[in-house]
Amino acid sequence: MDQSTTLDIESLKITQEQFILASQSLHLQRPGCDAVYPVGLYGWRKRCLYFFLLLLLVTMIVNLALTVWIIKVMNFSVESLLAFRSEKNVTLNARDERGQLTGQLTVGPEAVEAQCQRLEVRSRDGGRLLFTADEEEVTMTTEKFTVTGSEGAVFGHSVETPLIQAKASEDLRLESPTRTLTMEAPRGVEASAAQGPLKVSSRKDLLLESTEGEILLDASTVQLGSLPLGVYTASPSQAAHEQAVFEVCVCPSGKIYLSPAESSSTCQAMSSICLWS
Repeated sequence: MDQSTTLDIESLKITQEQFILASQSLHLQRPGCDAVYPVGLYGWRKRCLYFFLLLLLVTMIVNLALTVWIIKVMNFSVESLLAFRSEKNVTLNARDERGQLTGQLTVGPEAVEAQCQRLEVRSRDGGRLLFTADEEEVTMTTEKFTVTGSEGAVFGHSVETPLIQAKASEDLRLESPTRTLTMEAPRGVEASAAQGPLKVSSRKDLLLESTEGEILLDASTVQLGSLPLGVYTASPSQAAHEQAVFEVCVCPSGKIYLSPAESSSTCQAMSSICLWS
């Protein structure tokens, strides 16, 4: 080995003390630093995150599609009407600030029910009150109340009204098929027919009673038809055929009958009509 090679090897060699001193100097000059950890999602955590993001995106798309479909089916728009449809019924509830039920409207296949303290129906502009109903009374403030049913209006109890009037081309009938018909007023009852006949009929008794006044029949002609003849003859029809003028008599019981007119009154309290009445 030549001398140059020996010098190169010697130059590369260092003593143990020089290595220690060099190592200490390098250790003193290195600044202190904390441990470094890798940041990020790796492996199965990263795959789970991507899966949940994809699932959220699919859910949003499905919700948006369902919302558009519901709006299309229910015809929700600014221009069309709002419609609620149900196979059984539709119920609307109203509650107060404490959550208690104050009103309810139920629309069913057989009836429409409203539960509230007071029901009001107003005109189109909302200013005029047309109909009200509560626990005590029902009030109608319209100018005309029309019943178009074939049986008319049926009332189970008393009815109070200032006027009952039929149309100009129709008849007005107040009828009680199985019971009595009573019209009462503290200052009088007026029944008039301006352009037609006024007919009062009864199957049994017809009672006209005035406790403190009089009963006035004011007409150009007053006819009492089918009055019996109160005569002592075997054939009343023969007496009626021969007699042209009759006298109207009243029994103590109030029954009216006819008696042949003479120069003086022929009414007798002991007439056959009065005896059998």
